[in-house]
Amino acid sequence: MPNEEPVAPQEFRPGMSHSTPWVRRIAVVALLVAAINLRPAVTSLGPVLEEVRASLEMNGTTAGVLTSVPAVCFALFGSAAPRLARRHGPERVIAVGMAAIAAGLALRPLAGGPAPFLALSALALAGIAVANVLLPVVVKQRFPDRVGMMTGLYSMALNLGASSAAAVTVPLAEAFGGDWRVGLGAWAAVALAAVPPWLALARRPADNSTDPETRSVPSSAGLRMTRSPTAWALAAYFGLQATAAYVVIGWLPQIFRDAGLSAERAGLLFAVTSVLGVPLSFLLAAVAGRLRHQSAVAVTVGLFGIAGYAGLWAAPATAPLLWAVLLGVANCSFPLALTMIGLRGRDSATVTRLSAFTQSAGYLLSIPGPIVVGALYQHTGSWRTPLALMALLMLPQLVTGWLAGRDRQIG
Repeated sequence: MPNEEPVAPQEFRPGMSHSTPWVRRIAVVALLVAAINLRPAVTSLGPVLEEVRASLEMNGTTAGVLTSVPAVCFALFGSAAPRLARRHGPERVIAVGMAAIAAGLALRPLAGGPAPFLALSALALAGIAVANVLLPVVVKQRFPDRVGMMTGLYSMALNLGASSAAAVTVPLAEAFGGDWRVGLGAWAAVALAAVPPWLALARRPADNSTDPETRSVPSSAGLRMTRSPTAWALAAYFGLQATAAYVVIGWLPQIFRDAGLSAERAGLLFAVTSVLGVPLSFLLAAVAGRLRHQSAVAVTVGLFGIAGYAGLWAAPATAPLLWAVLLGVANCSFPLALTMIGLRGRDSATVTRLSAFTQSAGYLLSIPGPIVVGALYQHTGSWRTPLALMALLMLPQLVTGWLAGRDRQIG
């Protein structure tokens, strides 16, 4: 069983990293531009999902499958990230991932049917998957003394990218005659801009990335994660928060539109859920990184989610901004989970394994959620049953968040 013991919040120790200031500045820029591109492939789709469904002839169940594709790709391709990082280095792998995002986003608007649209979406999501797993590793290697703060910083950029895509896609499409293809395809340029900083950073590997333990992880190491209760708690928590996040990303605009709101207002309300994450992600991760326990934070964030789903269930059009705010706070469980991954691993090698295990297992767990929600919506013609289900799923998220947030360390 992996060694697990109480541990104080991480503090800087001399010799942990000797990167020159300009290399660290490049690392900060690379982290931020990568994070900006981790959600537009998904959040740009929700506001125009109705138009995409009509154009590509998708029914509700197929659209539910579409909203689950991110979780499938993150689980499958994310599990390959440690092996790729050992062979090529995390910075090079992330650079290729950014290029894959750009290619997928540029080509998928040209798809003529659901199958090629899904395939090209998967290409972009594969790039996101490896970056999802490896960004916490880069933070651990480059900023071992500031794990919480740097995780919060790139989580803030992630939410900025997510909210921008949600808010701008519809107006951008309308500026070009209401063509949803332009609104979705424009985000390829943003992804392409993220490639050069990572190529530059790859030329300056982190000092501790030359450590044999970091650069060469035994193939059986991932299996040992399955013996850790803390790793399983993190994976379950990650999966449950991902379920909620992708239901919100995939269906919240549609919920508001079905309640009588316009497409543009629905997109803006959805953007609120991401905009809130810009400051909250930074503050939450920075504070959590200084705490010995993150359990109370995880439970508090989950309670906001229960309130948000209850409001949507009872009266979606009565106070839509309030429900969007509550769900926006609840979605901050994502940067909290990333922070806990960085804090629970003793070194960057362990963080690599823990990040891959947590995210792959977690995303696998999250796959059925959006599909079930789409099927329930199509079968009942109402959002009340799906929303009741989401509120109930917040209960095990509270429990696993409490367990994952305990003062334990793996490695």
